[in-house]
Amino acid sequence: MRGTGCRMTPVTSDARPRKHSLTLNGHRTSVSLEDPFWEAFRDIAEAEGKGINALAAEIDAARGLSSGLASAIRIYVLRHYRG
Repeated sequence: MRGTGCRMTPVTSDARPRKHSLTLNGHRTSVSLEDPFWEAFRDIAEAEGKGINALAAEIDAARGLSSGLASAIRIYVLRHYRG
């Protein structure tokens, strides 16, 4: 990765998406994300004083119809850490 100081780590079993259930505005849905994204998403929600359902609902409301919720969450996490 150019200029970020990040080193690539080997792909391990945490690279497989895992499905988790979320409740968005009273409706249950499931989202598949890789473990590092789930961990980062939970950390961001905690730092913002929100539950993951509330943060996911905000992301869901803001995303365009052309992107899925899992992709929108991944982009949110990346933008958060890239500042």
